[in-house]
Amino acid sequence: MANIYYEKDVDRSAIADRKVAILGYGSQGHAHALNLKESGIDVRVGLRDGSGSVAKAEAAGLTVRSIADATAEADVVMMLMPDTEMAEIYEQHVAPNLSEGDALFFAHGFNIRFDLIDPADNLDVCMVAPKGPGHLVRRTYTEGGGVPALIAVEQDASGGAKALALAYADAIGGARAGVIETTFTEETETDLFGEQAVLCGGTTRLVQAGFETLIEAGYQPEVAYFECLHELKLIVDLMYEEGIAGMRYSVSDTAEWGDLVSGPRVVNDDTKATMKQLLTEIQDGTFAADWVAESRAGRETFHALEQAGHDHPIETVGKELRAMMPWISAGKQSVAETSGGQGM
Repeated sequence: MANIYYEKDVDRSAIADRKVAILGYGSQGHAHALNLKESGIDVRVGLRDGSGSVAKAEAAGLTVRSIADATAEADVVMMLMPDTEMAEIYEQHVAPNLSEGDALFFAHGFNIRFDLIDPADNLDVCMVAPKGPGHLVRRTYTEGGGVPALIAVEQDASGGAKALALAYADAIGGARAGVIETTFTEETETDLFGEQAVLCGGTTRLVQAGFETLIEAGYQPEVAYFECLHELKLIVDLMYEEGIAGMRYSVSDTAEWGDLVSGPRVVNDDTKATMKQLLTEIQDGTFAADWVAESRAGRETFHALEQAGHDHPIETVGKELRAMMPWISAGKQSVAETSGGQGM
């Protein structure tokens, strides 16, 4: 069983006198910086010169520095920039400004797991990874709650790295919900797998394929949208609240029977074999190498595939239908408005 920690298990003094630099002000960056500040932590945000996020961070009442200056001022440095840009930024602006005894933090283990960043031996190297997007980390904190988080220690030069990681997780609200201890390897490999096989890749393609099947059979696009995308939230919410068994209890007997007999025909042994292949490519570094190479080459394939997704008929139909249902977004800001995207 995993080790799970809550507020009562945390010694907040481990971070109380530390100076924290949040490098990046995107989805996670804005949440970490604001939550830390409101928890009484001495925090500054490090951004590139000319970054469009400077004005947003300053408007939120945060101190903004260059990446190099923020790193030099702080003794806890959280790396919250895109995975494919992190190593270059680290070499140019972060590593030269770190000192013995400093702590280098990550919210995802990608660059450590795949040896893109090699920290000096005299640094603590830790991970605090909230299990939710930044806007949720921020919102739940302001409401008095929190998003569960993972912590990991890759390098404990000081002997107090775990206590520091727990205190950081607590200061952004994670210990209110529960902090699970893991490793950089486990977090990275399971995170990438979940994104590709289930949460993003698997789900989006399943939704698109279902929509396409109904359209090709002559059904109305609007009806297909409701059946294959809109109602997905209702089912996911039930699973989120009560598990798969609870969801099955809540739907009709007809729906449950279809689930039980037809689900394994859609996601079958061939699908699972493909999932295992995806996991192997994550574990052996193939996916990471391909993604870094794609990014360094200008992301031509990435942008082409992204555009194809934007151009899918389900997006056109969905935009029109969502405009007819203003209650879906009533009182909410878009994620882009809230966090400023990648925020570097």
